Amino acid sequence: MERSKMKLRLSTSNIISGGPQFVRRPAFVKSNVELLNGLRSNFAASREASISANHNEDAPIVNGHDSANSDRIPYSSWTSVDHEFLYIPSKIFQSGGLSEERSQYDITVKILLLPKSSFSDWRLHLQEAIAAVLEELGVDSVDLLIASFPGISFDAESEEMGDCGSASVSASDTELLDATLEAWREVETLNSNGVALRIGVAEFGREQLQKFLPRTSRRPTVDQINVRDCHVLPESMILFAKQENLELLTHNDCTNILPEGPVRELLGHGEKGAGVLASSDSEGRGLEGHITPQWVVKYTAVDRDRGVIENKGYFASVELTSDVTV
Repeated sequence: MERSKMKLRLSTSNIISGGPQFVRRPAFVKSNVELLNGLRSNFAASREASISANHNEDAPIVNGHDSANSDRIPYSSWTSVDHEFLYIPSKIFQSGGLSEERSQYDITVKILLLPKSSFSDWRLHLQEAIAAVLEELGVDSVDLLIASFPGISFDAESEEMGDCGSASVSASDTELLDATLEAWREVETLNSNGVALRIGVAEFGREQLQKFLPRTSRRPTVDQINVRDCHVLPESMILFAKQENLELLTHNDCTNILPEGPVRELLGHGEKGAGVLASSDSEGRGLEGHITPQWVVKYTAVDRDRGVIENKGYFASVELTSDVTV
């Protein structure tokens, strides 16, 4: 037996032009909900486009979903394979990029490395994620790149109590810091090469920053923090950030934005599934194996003159591992 690996590359395309559900979405939408809705909508639109292109009238589409479910439409008709990647949907369904010159936009990219991704693969994941965004938007640089690492979480209560540097450091903490610094080298390279004009981190408190900053070659200029547990940032964190010339931004992104369960539901053969992954009742249809969500990247392109978001979307990478008989 040998293990075969394939990378499933999922894309929402531009959710700003993704249909009525996005035009009428509420002002506050959790990122994991926005991601899953965007993927599901883009998959349905791509299946519909594939059917229309092939003049297939046997499986009509109703309100974005095929009436006889995705089992009637083979996933191979609207996805594509390129070496180790399966693009869901195919690249031919990607949006056409930005409508104006690059200088008209303020582009922000956030890469979220997911909890089950391997430390040793983090640099590669960062490379893949930024490359996907650059290709999608048709640009060669972004204004701000934020890297979010699993295992690092801002604790407002500890910050308020001043619990900085007082706790013992475990071997796992040291391993996580070393892995984060190694991955950060890739972010530093993107910054030095002009691909990321500004670079930042997410969820770092004072304790993490005091250990992290002295070991970097190019320091982050932004720390993005989820303030779900407090309405305002602790004064101690604000003072520390000012001292270190760090801009503090807030966000509402989930750290584990794409768990395995929702991925299987999204790609499986259920009522709202895409029919890509096999299931117990799929009668052999679909890909079999174990899935591991590796990273998600979120990007926004804001028109500087109008102050509106013209392009926003997500990519996600999921590793599919299966046993192959040789």
